[in-house]
Amino acid sequence: MPQRSSQHRVVVIVDEGTNPFEVGVATELFGLPRPELGFPGPLYEVTLCAPGSAARMNHGFFTLTGVSGLEAVDEADTLVVPGRPDNVVPRGADVLDAISRTHARGARIISFCTGSFALAEAGLLDGRRATTHWMWAEKFRELHPRVLLEPDVLFVDEGDLLTAAGSAAALDLGLHVWRRDHGAELANAVSRRLVFAAHRDGGQRQFVERPVPDVPDESLGPLLAWAQERLAEPLTVTDLAARAAVSPATLHRRFRAQLGTTPLAWLTGERVALACRLIERGEERLDAVAARSGLGTAANLRARLRRETGLSPSAYRRRFGPAVR
Repeated sequence: MPQRSSQHRVVVIVDEGTNPFEVGVATELFGLPRPELGFPGPLYEVTLCAPGSAARMNHGFFTLTGVSGLEAVDEADTLVVPGRPDNVVPRGADVLDAISRTHARGARIISFCTGSFALAEAGLLDGRRATTHWMWAEKFRELHPRVLLEPDVLFVDEGDLLTAAGSAAALDLGLHVWRRDHGAELANAVSRRLVFAAHRDGGQRQFVERPVPDVPDESLGPLLAWAQERLAEPLTVTDLAARAAVSPATLHRRFRAQLGTTPLAWLTGERVALACRLIERGEERLDAVAARSGLGTAANLRARLRRETGLSPSAYRRRFGPAVR
C-alpha cells in the first residue's frame, strides 16, 4: 500500500447554529482511522474550530465544547464549512475572514449544504459555479446574484472550491474528495464501510419534491449486483429491464426514485469506476481497460475518464497507479 509522509489537515468550522449532521459527515469521512485500508495511520487529520470556546448547534440540540479557535484554519489543507438554517443572517466577520484567508493562501474549501452561503458571503464564489440545497436556491440567487448557481445537482467541484447541495449530498462530495485524493479503490473501500453508494455523479439531480409512488418499488439491489458482474458485456437499458422483468420506462422510474439517476448514467458510472480500479491495479493497455470495463474503445475511455475525474488515463495512472504505492 502507499506510504504517506504526512496527513492531510482538514479543519471544520463549527459556527453558531451549525447542523450537527454535516459536522458528523466531516468527522466520519475524514476523522476516523481506517485500518482496513492498510495504512499505518489516518490519511486525514481533523480539527474542529469555532469563533468561541463553545458552539451551540442547530435548534440547541447540544453545545459543542473543547474545540479550537479560528486560528486553526491557518494550518488547514482543506477547510470544511457545514450549513446552518438561518442563512439570511450574515456570518460573523471573524468567520468570513477565516474562510477568506484560508482560500487566499491556496487551501481547498468545501461547503456542505447551505455552507455555500458562507463561501458566497466571503466573496469566494463570484463568477464561479456552486450549488446549495434546492429549498434555498431562490434566496441564494437573490443574495448572491454573481454566483453561477447550479441548483439541481448533488455537488459542484471547481477545483479549489467544492460545494454540496444538501446534507446527504455531503457524503457524495466527501467520497468524491476521497476519489480525488486517493483514487477509486480507496474511495470504494470507504463507501463500503459507510454502507453507502460508492459513486453518485455530482451532476445527478437533487431529490426535489418527488411524489411518493402509490406502490413502493422493489429494491434494485439484486439487479445492480447482477449488472456489476457483467460490466464488460454490451449491456443496455433494455437488457437491465428484461433482467428486472419490467419495461424500460418502469426501470427508468425506479432508478430515478431509488438512485436519483437514470439506468444508463448509473451503468456508465460503474464502468468508469471499474476502469479506474483497473488502472490503479496496474493495467496499462487502454484497449484492455476499455474492453474489461465495458467502455468499448480507448477513445471513449479517455473521454469518460476525463469527464468523471478531470484527468486523462495517463495522468490518472501517474497519480493513483502502482508506482505511487
